[in-house]
Amino acid sequence: MSLRRRRVALGFRLASVISVLAGIVLTALGPATVTGLLPYFTIQSNVAAGLFAGYAAWRAWQDRPEPPSALKGAVTLYITITGVVYHLVLANPASPFAMVQPDRAFGEALGNQFLHTVVPLLAIADWALFDRRGRLRPRYAAWWLAFPLAYLGFALARGLVVHRYPYPFIDAGQLGYGGVGLSSLFFALAFWLLGLLLVGVDRGLARRGASRPGVAAGGPATAAPGPEAAPATETEPEETTAGQR
Repeated sequence: MSLRRRRVALGFRLASVISVLAGIVLTALGPATVTGLLPYFTIQSNVAAGLFAGYAAWRAWQDRPEPPSALKGAVTLYITITGVVYHLVLANPASPFAMVQPDRAFGEALGNQFLHTVVPLLAIADWALFDRRGRLRPRYAAWWLAFPLAYLGFALARGLVVHRYPYPFIDAGQLGYGGVGLSSLFFALAFWLLGLLLVGVDRGLARRGASRPGVAAGGPATAAPGPEAAPATETEPEETTAGQR
């Protein structure tokens, strides 16, 4: 990654870390406490996005290769789920699972937007601009469902103890376990398709990069050799040269 790209990537990632911290702190200034927020997928996915962004920022600062694409794809998917579910399901009056949106003070409302809008957009932009292309596989979309399914088990087990559920579509008290199973199947299918969309976009960007002169998939553009250039030598595999960028 060139020095200029590293600086831009570093800026994106620091903005993500700051947005996560600001979102959680501002939200906790309202009626909810930090411990009361932890059971929500929103908070867990934002914490994951913030930690990953901090780790990726450190790697960019050290001029080290980008983190594994499968891991970055997973984190990007989870924070994207947070934004999509909030805007299309929970905050959408037309949704059968819409939640009543409380009157929030300015700080709390700003924190809510950080967590549900700003951080997802920053994560998607970071993935689209700086991840190495052509490394995602369709099977990853199924593997990435592990965390949402584990979260479902956690939420249901916690609900047996506290008799509260973080989201209406997994509220066993209202829907029953049959209803929760049906809604969970729908959301799992939607999340799987969203994961496949990430893989498809990744492959499309890889093909687009490979079709441009002097651009290798997953790598920066290189200048075409001039007439006096030395004969080309065999390049090392990408995994070997990646650590030298």
